[in-house]
Parts: sequence; C-alpha cells; structure tokens
Amino acid sequence: MTIHSEHPFLDPDPDQARRLRGRLGGQVSLWTAGSGAERAGLPVSSMLVVPGVPPMVIGLLDPDSDLGQLLRGSEAARCVVQLLEWRHRDLAEQFAGQMPAPGGAFAQAQWVQTGSGPRLADASTWAEVVVGDVRDVGWSVEVTAAIAGLVVGDDDEPLLHRRGRYHH
Repeated sequence: MTIHSEHPFLDPDPDQARRLRGRLGGQVSLWTAGSGAERAGLPVSSMLVVPGVPPMVIGLLDPDSDLGQLLRGSEAARCVVQLLEWRHRDLAEQFAGQMPAPGGAFAQAQWVQTGSGPRLADASTWAEVVVGDVRDVGWSVEVTAAIAGLVVGDDDEPLLHRRGRYHH
C-alpha cells in the first residue's frame, strides 16, 4: 500500500466544462409538474430568467429524470418553478434521489396543487410556467418556458449550490 497526497477518488480525466459549471453556482430551484400519481419534480440550479414579454425561464434538466420525461410527453406541459431556501436542503436531496424519502419525495412536505403542478406550500418565491420548447442540449434537456404567474417573496436564506455543496 502506498500513501499519497492525492484524493483517492479523483477522476484522472475530469470534465473541465462540468468543473466550470460547478464554480458558477446558483440558487437551487425545484421544478414540479403533474398531479396525483403522475407528479414529478427535480432540483435545478442550472437555470436563468429571461426578461421580455412574456418573461421566460430556461432550465437544464437531467434527460433521464421523471420530470424531463413528463415535460417531453405533453404538448401543453406546465410546471411550477419554486426557489428553495436553506431549510429545504433535505427536500432538494430527496428530489435528487440522494437521500431516502419514505413514501416518495412529495410525502416530505406540504403541497398546494395548482393548474401547473404541485407548489411547495412554504415556498416564498415561485412561478407557474408554460413549456414552449424541450430539446436536447449536450448531456441535458433544455426546457424553455413562459412565465404565466409569478410570486416573489422574501429571500432571507436562499439555498445555494456551488461545487457540489449547499451553501446559504
């Protein structure tokens, strides 16, 4: 056995673009859609808001996610984009599939069912959006959606994600 100073799980050929994206960081949002047994959700930190008429959101989703499949499979897809706060960090991990969620991720919080999908009851900032375009971009699914309804609340302890870790 050799003792060395390198990280034992360091990728010998790291994806430099992924490393760059990780250094950008951003607030974690939770995108949710559907109703009843057909609900899906995914935490997303790779997103931007585009001002205009109507204002738009663009998010990069995991192409293998239930949410990505749900939004691709509907012509009139709608979803809710809510900004998470520090207190929601376990919920973000549960929706990402990185932490156990007995009964499913939606059983871990209170929800308000809207015409666009489930909305986290204690989210202070959220938007109902209408999906206009879903397409493959690199190793992600790019979702472009028009904001149909928007509530902007306090932002006291935003849940931030940078370099694979949550911050506040």
